Amino acid sequence: DDDDDIPQLSSHTLAALQEFYLEQQQREGMKTSEGFNQYSIGSIEEDWQLSQFWYSDETASCLANEAVVAAGKGGRIACVSAPSVYQKLKEQDGKDFSVCILEYDRRFSVYGEEFIFYDYNHPLNLPENLLPHSFDIVIADPPYLSEECLQKTAETIKYLTKGKILLCTGAIMEEQAAKHLGVKICKFIPKHSRNLANEFRCYVNYASGLD
Repeated sequence: DDDDDIPQLSSHTLAALQEFYLEQQQREGMKTSEGFNQYSIGSIEEDWQLSQFWYSDETASCLANEAVVAAGKGGRIACVSAPSVYQKLKEQDGKDFSVCILEYDRRFSVYGEEFIFYDYNHPLNLPENLLPHSFDIVIADPPYLSEECLQKTAETIKYLTKGKILLCTGAIMEEQAAKHLGVKICKFIPKHSRNLANEFRCYVNYASGLD
C-alpha cells in the first residue's frame, strides 16, 4: 500500500498542532475584532530571527514622550528599527507631530505611507521624498550589537536628523556609540517585554529628560 510511506503525526503532536492553529485563529480574530488597537505593542509579534525584542509598555511610553518633547510642536520623528516606540507614538494620535517608521520587517507595511522599508546594510538606500536633515529627532535601535551594524545605522541617522539623536542599544556599545554618533549614555534604563541577556541602555546627544 502506497500510504505506508506517508509519515504519520502522533496523536500528541497532532493535538498540539491543532491547539497552535486554534490559538493563532483566536489571535487573528482578536486583531480583526472591533476595538483591537493595531498600534498596541505585540499586535505584530516579535520575530527572534530578525533580532526583534519589543520594549515594555512603560519603556516605549517613556521613549515616545521624550521624542515628542524633543521634537517640539509640529515636529517630525523618525523611528529607525524601533517599532514599539512608533506604535506608542501612534497611540497619541491627535498630538501635534508626525512620525514614520523605517523597518526591515515588511509586516509593518500595514501602517501605510508611514512605513519605509529599511535595510541597515544599505544605509542611504532611502526614498527620494525622505529629505536629508528633515527630522527633528531620530530614535534608533540597531538590530545587532556589532560595530558594523551601528556604524551603518549611524549613517542613516545622520542623514535623517536635524541634530537630535536618541539611540537605544547595548551597554557594551557605549564607546562605539560615542565614536559614530557623539552620543552619551543616559541614566534611564530601558526594559523589554522579555528579559534580554545583554544590558541595554539609551544614549543621546542633547539635554534630555532621560537623566
